[in-house]
Amino acid sequence: MIVASTPRFITTRDGKRLRCQVFDAASGIPGRGVCVLLHGQTEFIEKYLEVIGELQGRGFTVATFDWPGQGGSYRFLADPLKAHVGNFSEYDSALWLFMDEVVKPLTDKPPVILAHSMGGHISLRAMHDRPNAFKCAVLSAPKLRALTGGYPPVLARAACWLENQIGASNDWVWGMDQRDPHLVTFDTQLVTSDRTRFQRTQDFVRKHPDLRLAGSTWGWLEQAYRSMATVMAPGYAEAILTPILICAAGKDRIVDVTAEHEFIRRLPHGQLFDMPEAEHEILMESDPIRARFWSAFDAFVGKFV
Repeated sequence: MIVASTPRFITTRDGKRLRCQVFDAASGIPGRGVCVLLHGQTEFIEKYLEVIGELQGRGFTVATFDWPGQGGSYRFLADPLKAHVGNFSEYDSALWLFMDEVVKPLTDKPPVILAHSMGGHISLRAMHDRPNAFKCAVLSAPKLRALTGGYPPVLARAACWLENQIGASNDWVWGMDQRDPHLVTFDTQLVTSDRTRFQRTQDFVRKHPDLRLAGSTWGWLEQAYRSMATVMAPGYAEAILTPILICAAGKDRIVDVTAEHEFIRRLPHGQLFDMPEAEHEILMESDPIRARFWSAFDAFVGKFV
């Protein structure tokens, strides 16, 4: 059973609201501290209720929030379906505000991170900048290098740069308006082989359409390219001292798995867990795939908490 507080909002310095929530560890189980759960792009708290329950059952209090520009947090543009950001430093600031106002009152010990995709990317930025902030991290398909949908990577990068140069930063990347959850079906989605879990999220979004987000703008993509270049640059991974487990989805059609293999070899305390049968959203995958993930999670995190 999931035990939760009601969602609350914290406010940025410029008065914008971030939606966050804390889920207490299950009763009768030895407490293992706090797990900070960081979602991927377009996601929201409720999509992870199953995962949160599994963490609670492992003795973790779970603290999570909706990133700026998505879920129940503030949006950047008048069109709330556009995934946009001015700079990835805005994600960094949101994370540290959340840590200060929500996580620190829960514990005086460094928490564990469980993060997916964009959340994994931002957590790497955080661990690089503040080496002692987290005990350890498990990253599901972190966004280190994006796939380009069949376009040559150099051409895709050049197109993004050009679109931003001509003032189209707030416009959709080609075709991204069609990633509206109301339009995507199981046969056209790219993230999971599990029809039931996919449909569960679809049904929830239809009941709560204000939480939905479609694809990215050229501005978001440009900032993602810049941040990925920073994180993949020589010396960056080498400076991250936090123990990290990266779970790589072998059938990933969103991020480039080879980048995860490259990155893990450079981490001082990194471990790779290959999941060749998994699509991008490992935590939303089929039961056998998820069971393998939780086995790896338990073995890794058990070394530290």
